[in-house]
Amino acid sequence: MTTLSDVRPDPVDLAQALLACPTVTPEEGGALALIEEILAPRGFAVHRPVFREADTPDVENLFAAIGGGSRHLVFAGHTDVVPPGDLAAWRHPPFAAALEDGLLYGRGAVDMKGGIAAFLAAALDFLADHGPDFDGRISFLITGDEEGPSVNGTVKLLAWAKERGERFSGAIVGEPTNPRALGDQIKIGRRGSLSGIITLRGVQGHVAYPHLADNPLRALPAVLTALMDPPLDAGTADFQPSNLEVTSAETDTKVVNVIPAKVELRFNVRFNDLWTADSLKAEIAARLARAADLPSLRREGLGPIETGLVFLPVVSDVFLTQAPDLVQTLSAAVARVTGRTPELGTGGGTSDARFIKDYCPVVEFGLVGDTMHQIDERVPVQDLRTLAAIYRQFLEDYFA
Repeated sequence: MTTLSDVRPDPVDLAQALLACPTVTPEEGGALALIEEILAPRGFAVHRPVFREADTPDVENLFAAIGGGSRHLVFAGHTDVVPPGDLAAWRHPPFAAALEDGLLYGRGAVDMKGGIAAFLAAALDFLADHGPDFDGRISFLITGDEEGPSVNGTVKLLAWAKERGERFSGAIVGEPTNPRALGDQIKIGRRGSLSGIITLRGVQGHVAYPHLADNPLRALPAVLTALMDPPLDAGTADFQPSNLEVTSAETDTKVVNVIPAKVELRFNVRFNDLWTADSLKAEIAARLARAADLPSLRREGLGPIETGLVFLPVVSDVFLTQAPDLVQTLSAAVARVTGRTPELGTGGGTSDARFIKDYCPVVEFGLVGDTMHQIDERVPVQDLRTLAAIYRQFLEDYFA
């Protein structure tokens, strides 16, 4: 076992130390302090800015950089984790960083303290061989707000770094990207994300006197059908089909003998490059208007069902990274270390890559994500060492 003060610390030791930090969003929990403790003595300039905004928690972040070359690679990640859930259900306490039978247990093991540990180990090993004057620049851009509102984290840390004159050539986000085995997949893009609220309004009344009321729930079948049928598209060469999912339907009454005055539908759309946020908003509005005007939704003496549509302000744009020096170099490193040729994918949810794409080409590659956010989240220790070896090979080739 190495120690964190060694020139070439082991990624498993680094992961254990990070997992022992209780960092449920937005708590720093000692993780950023630990990273500073590791990087600062090795020549990194380390900053830990705190960002704040009304109605959101203050969030501490970390930016650390070394090297003066123009080719600047940034590794992005987050130390914050989702709540562990039922503590009694865990095989080992979620912040005990327990090792058992070749597995490292802990909240954040794969999402994504393990990825941070692997890149830390790779970067320090690279610097041990090449020194700080390697004709390039390596930085860590680490937030504590990825699993939370994502307001006071990466998006502001990127702007802060740009104001200080930092310019990035490429970025790797260490999110868990592999579905089955390490080396299966590199994510080179993501579908966009758009959310909103639809309101169907009627007239509240007693269920025994429906002629004196107007139940908005009668519109649900037609509205749901119009929103999702026909499908938005069939997908593209680079992206899965766009899909709209209604995630909740709530009324303003909680009793069984009152017809509600309104029902709210919350929905989210994951959309591909056939759409922009604006064109998708127009399509959803048109579908809703057609559904509301159906003759079947008119009752005697009443007009079309009254509807409202509001889109939530946070929108993630669709993007695709086409940067051979980044994508192909990482693919080659994965193949050399694992023997696998990774698929270049764009599926899954969102990540902080949606912010980074506005500053430089970005890809995502990390551990196998089969236990992320689960009870007994865990990672094979061999995967940590293999991931560190992939990152190490990539650094060698990227700065060659």
